[in-house]
Amino acid sequence: MVIRYLEILEAIAETGTFTSAAKQLYITQSAVSHAVAELEKQAGTALFERLPKGVVLTRAGISLLHEARSILTACRNLDRRICHLEENTPVKIVSSITIASFLLPEILSELKTAFPNLQLSVQVASANTAIDILQRGDADIAFWEGTAPKGNFDTIFLGSYTLCAACASDFDLSEKALSPDRLCRYPLLLREQGSAIRDTLDNTLALVHLKAEPVWESVNSLALIKAAEAGLGITILPETLLSDSLSLKKLRLLPFDEIKMENQMLALFHKDKYITKPFQLLIDQLKSRNEFHSL
Repeated sequence: MVIRYLEILEAIAETGTFTSAAKQLYITQSAVSHAVAELEKQAGTALFERLPKGVVLTRAGISLLHEARSILTACRNLDRRICHLEENTPVKIVSSITIASFLLPEILSELKTAFPNLQLSVQVASANTAIDILQRGDADIAFWEGTAPKGNFDTIFLGSYTLCAACASDFDLSEKALSPDRLCRYPLLLREQGSAIRDTLDNTLALVHLKAEPVWESVNSLALIKAAEAGLGITILPETLLSDSLSLKKLRLLPFDEIKMENQMLALFHKDKYITKPFQLLIDQLKSRNEFHSL
């Protein structure tokens, strides 16, 4: 079925003659006759009654026109929208859990304020899973913590955070500062393996041949904070996530001895990625934000 033939069928029905339909569509009368012949061949029946002063649709022709108009309406609507398809394409974001907890909402809120019609889709996952999703092509951009992974990525620096140890104000702990060895002797409330926070801690301890054995392990930082507030152990998280509990005196920070743990926060996307207009808006926002915070 050729869409142009359906347009010719509609024009003949509206004008009443092959000649008038040809003029309306700026084509030759022979092109109109050819289209009708093809349609009648496919339908296996006459679609027009040929009268001395023009043509009228047969019952079969009326039935075909009824079906054709819904198709033609859909095609015309698509024709109007096709030049705006890229503008309406959502940007797919995958973010590590920690960045999604405090930085990403701020970034996207600023972006939506500037561009209210921008469509965004966000998936939150562990840092390693986020990179897998990006590499599979199931996301346009990944928000990642830690050292930039190997791969053909463009990278935008978003900032960094320091990992801190915290426990309940009345937690039984005599040390003024925690060495790696002493830290591992206390009950630990840690993020899951594969998260950027846990990877940084594990790598730091591995340098001195130590390994953390947590009593709590969770993908949910808030669950770890609540467990620490209840006096169940020491948690290690970004200070930003601990700030509310610290200000309310529900937790206290524990200084480290011989330990410094910091994670970079990065936005990553494939260098050969096609950049849509909405995606470019996000990239520009991230770069301008980075420049502002660098001043």
